[in-house]
Amino acid sequence: MTKDITKVTPYNSEATKKSQVEDMFDNIAPKYDLLNHVLSMKIDVLWRNKLVRWMKIDNPQEVLDVATGTGDLAITIEKGTGSKVVGLDLSQQMLNVGVIKIKKLKLDGKISMQKGDAENLPFEDNRFDAVSVAFGVRNFENLTKGLAELRRVVKDNKSVYILEFSKVEGFMGPFYMFYFKNILPAIGRLVSKDNRAYTYLPDSVNAFPFGEKMKQILLDTGFKKVEYKKLSLGIATIYKATK
Repeated sequence: MTKDITKVTPYNSEATKKSQVEDMFDNIAPKYDLLNHVLSMKIDVLWRNKLVRWMKIDNPQEVLDVATGTGDLAITIEKGTGSKVVGLDLSQQMLNVGVIKIKKLKLDGKISMQKGDAENLPFEDNRFDAVSVAFGVRNFENLTKGLAELRRVVKDNKSVYILEFSKVEGFMGPFYMFYFKNILPAIGRLVSKDNRAYTYLPDSVNAFPFGEKMKQILLDTGFKKVEYKKLSLGIATIYKATK
């Protein structure tokens, strides 16, 4: 039986999921970019580019990137669309890394970073031309509330773009799951020195809805149209949910 995603937490402690997620990303922030690219063999870069190409069709002028982390997607959005980007994240340490990257790229005039909670966004209704989340909705303490907030701050007839891991099905499924549940956590523990962060990753992916189930959740949240594209044999999926 698949475990309830709200019950899957980084450290299995008495603290709230939100607090544990914040602590986890604060802990792994210095090694996050290195591990992200090594463990995905830089396929994550291709995935972000595909999301931005899809977003570019809408010609957004201002984009909110939720769970921005160290700013990889925010940077890709700015470079791909030329839009102004606001990056928001729960982890101050991840944001600190992102701010340094953005300044080095001389993009601090186009990308702003701020600490905040995806389930209580500090923005007015209908503000943004597009909203994005890469590998973040899985970490929401309350998925329904978080998705409703994303919908609230995007303009009418505009879209929320979600990039998230999904389950590989078919004959490749068992091989990928072996890597995901055994090899990836071992490398993650070795490099990040956090014993739980990269075990939480496969556990949370295994519990998270994907494909048609995720599409239905987005429709139930109030989006009028939801499309999705599977990436790399289904390792990840991009969802476009239009308000």
